[in-house]
Amino acid sequence: MKANMHWLGMTFFAVLVGAAPAAHAQAASGMKWSPYIDFEAKPGSKRDIGEANVFVPLAQTDRTLFFGDLRGRFDGSSSREGNLGLGVRHMLANGWNIGGYGYFDRRRTETGNFFNQTTLGAEALGPNWDLRTNFYLPNGSRTRDLGTTGGGAPTAAISGNTVQITTPGLTTREERALKGYDAEVGWRAPLFDAQDKRQLRFFVGGYHFSDAGISVSGPRVRAEFVMAEVPGLWKGARLALGAELQHDYARGRQAFVSLRLRIPFGGGSGERAGSLSAQERRMTEPVMRDVDIVTQSRVSGSTAPLVETASLTSAGQSFSLISSDNTTGAALPGAVAAAGANSLVVLSGTFNTSAITTLQAGQTLMGAGSLTVRAPSGATATLVTPSATIVGAVAGNNPAVLMGNNSTLTGMTISNLSTGGGTPNPFAVRATGVTGATVSNNILTGRENLVGGTAQGLLISSASNITVSGNSMTGIGTGIAVGLNVVNSTGIVVTGNTMSATGSSAGNSRAIVINNGSFAAGSTGNTILTGICSVAAAGTGSIGLTSGATCP
Repeated sequence: MKANMHWLGMTFFAVLVGAAPAAHAQAASGMKWSPYIDFEAKPGSKRDIGEANVFVPLAQTDRTLFFGDLRGRFDGSSSREGNLGLGVRHMLANGWNIGGYGYFDRRRTETGNFFNQTTLGAEALGPNWDLRTNFYLPNGSRTRDLGTTGGGAPTAAISGNTVQITTPGLTTREERALKGYDAEVGWRAPLFDAQDKRQLRFFVGGYHFSDAGISVSGPRVRAEFVMAEVPGLWKGARLALGAELQHDYARGRQAFVSLRLRIPFGGGSGERAGSLSAQERRMTEPVMRDVDIVTQSRVSGSTAPLVETASLTSAGQSFSLISSDNTTGAALPGAVAAAGANSLVVLSGTFNTSAITTLQAGQTLMGAGSLTVRAPSGATATLVTPSATIVGAVAGNNPAVLMGNNSTLTGMTISNLSTGGGTPNPFAVRATGVTGATVSNNILTGRENLVGGTAQGLLISSASNITVSGNSMTGIGTGIAVGLNVVNSTGIVVTGNTMSATGSSAGNSRAIVINNGSFAAGSTGNTILTGICSVAAAGTGSIGLTSGATCP
């Protein structure tokens, strides 16, 4: 607001300096019409407007007036505008005044953009009726860029058995100055004599502005009460009270009230104004026109979101998605096998199965986690994979999942419950005779409900270079229960896991079992929740525990 007032003040100062000689000359010559400055306050339902205008007679005869008009306006939304105009009015013998005018307008909108416009208007002001029309013609550049919204990083999501990458669309907006026109008809209410210095008038009109598919159109009504002589104020003072209502779909309903005060310039101007007839007084009526260069914003361009199916990771590895929505637990082992060696398989959902799911060499079976995938266009996104569960009921001494050479099992919840006769030993996961396998961030539970069996979360036997990290491994049974069992294996890394076991007795609750297992450096940060560390035959190295102990 302070900057607006400074800008407006500088403008008026320049006009006043230029108007002073004319005011003095006219006062000395006794001309009818003298310069003045009007100040207007116009609070409204959606914005408040302040305006001042300097009206300067440039040349005049007894019935004709050529004038200059300089206006400045600001509002509460940081918009401001200046208007520089020239006009002519002529008094007809029948009591009507006719006139025309033109303005150069410049506006700074609330978005900080500047626009220029030419305004042309004509008027006929009678004793009882008024007619006005204005045409508004933007010049120079009519548009200003408002920037682009949307966009952003591509996102990835699972859709059925596919992964979709969505690249957001973009929307570009612009602010555009509109060309248009307005018109109104006014009527003097016969509350006072036609020559009285108090008058009440009502006006009905409308406006239309448009360009590039944008339209701002609507009705406008207003009322104005004018006192050309105000008791208690200086000679030539003029006070106008007004109310205005307009509506259009683009800007909605707007209502204003206004107060406009006139201060005349030049010695003797007040006395001359007091002696003018009603028709002569109306020769210095303020020019009625739209207060703004009308602008609106619109979408100037947009791109639709791009949706693509991803089948590769960012590293170029192919992957497939298997969902329990369309793949049964019985079909799971075959679907994983069909993906082939060195493949990446993402599981989604819960699979109930009585068959072993065997990982191929170099294959990764993945549940919950994150994966960076790539679309054919080259866009990449991080897919947050959902949880996946395998509920095994595999008969005999078998696991729900069997690891392969250099295979990886991650982010899965896997359980296996013993079934069938005899004394089965169920494993959630088993890595037997393989090398280079990784088991990470899984929840593994082996459960046995037949007397004499051994339930195991993870069994590593006759294997080498196996990494076990971030898992929860649990054995629950009526006989022996084991969380992690390492047998005749070397180069095993066990880090950041929790192990627990609940068997038939404390001695049968074995969180960790080591039978000739050799552990590599980095086997630390593990926790035993329930159960013991049971060592049948120690190898080399040990499993470090968060308690400070080691096993063995």
